[in-house]
Amino acid sequence: MSDLELEEMEARAAAAQPGPCKSQIKGGDFLGGSNFIQTDEGSERGEDIEMSGATAADQDFTAAAHRNIPRLIAEVRRLAHFPIQPNRSRRLTAYPNHFS
Repeated sequence: MSDLELEEMEARAAAAQPGPCKSQIKGGDFLGGSNFIQTDEGSERGEDIEMSGATAADQDFTAAAHRNIPRLIAEVRRLAHFPIQPNRSRRLTAYPNHFS
């Protein structure tokens, strides 16, 4: 993954409404209305996000992406500092003479 791709992902994440985001599913999290993604809480709360045609799983994934994507980008950048090692054969200790 290139630095440019990571920068584009970061820009999209930064342009989104501030979070944290929480998926609110009718019948499980509240009783009436339609499913939505709540952005932040209290006086910091932004506009709710409603998704047409999305399943509950789609909505949960989208809400979680708000916090997961920046963490994944940071981890990709962290791992990029480690040199790539060629694959080495490994022996399984349970059967040392059967695997090389």
